[in-house]
Amino acid sequence: MSENGLTSGDFTQESEPFTLFGSWLKDAESSEINDPNAVALATVDEHGLPNVRMVLLKGYDEDGFVFYTNFESQKGEEILGQKKAAMVFHWKSQRRQVRLRGPVEIVSDADADAYYATRPRGSRIGAWASKQSRPLEGRFALEKSVAEYTAKFAIGEIPRPPHWSGFRIRPVSIEFWHDRPFRLHDRIEFRRDTPDGAWGKVRMYP
Repeated sequence: MSENGLTSGDFTQESEPFTLFGSWLKDAESSEINDPNAVALATVDEHGLPNVRMVLLKGYDEDGFVFYTNFESQKGEEILGQKKAAMVFHWKSQRRQVRLRGPVEIVSDADADAYYATRPRGSRIGAWASKQSRPLEGRFALEKSVAEYTAKFAIGEIPRPPHWSGFRIRPVSIEFWHDRPFRLHDRIEFRRDTPDGAWGKVRMYP
C-alpha cells in the first residue's frame, strides 16, 4: 500500500491522471535508488524511424510533462520536426509503469530561463560547450570547448543558450500499469481527443 492509501487495485478508481501520477512519483522518490524522475523519451525522425533515450522529467502539471534539451540535438530536431513524442516511466521498486504520448510544445522563455538558472554552473557551461548528438573528434575537443566557455563566462551570470530550452508533452493518453501475480496486471488508460479535452478512462486487458 502506498502513502496515499491506494493498493494496486484501488488506483483503477481514479478519475483524473495527474493526481495519480503525482502519487506514484512520490512513492518512487522514496524507493528508487537513482533519479525517480528518469523517463524514456521516444521520438521519430522524418522517415518515421523511432529513437528512444533517457531524460529527466523537470516538471509536470495539468498542462503536461516538461524536460529540457539542446534543440540542435537529435531529439530536439526530431521533436521540432514532428511535434509529437512519447514517454514511459518504469519504477521497478514499485512494480509500476506509466506511459504517455501526445503533441509537443516549447515552454516559455521565462520558464526556460528560470529552470536554467537553477542548474549548477558547470551544467550551464556544458549547455554552451556541447554540440549535442554531433560527432566528437576526441575527449580533448570537448574539454577545450568547456575551458573556452568557462573563460568566456568567468565573471557574472551565464546566459541561457538560444538553442537550449524546454519541451512540454501535452498528453492525449496516459496509461498506468501495476504488476500483479501471474501477469494479470492492472492497466488503466486515460484518453482524450485533444490536449484540452476531457479525460475518459478505460480498463485494459493485461
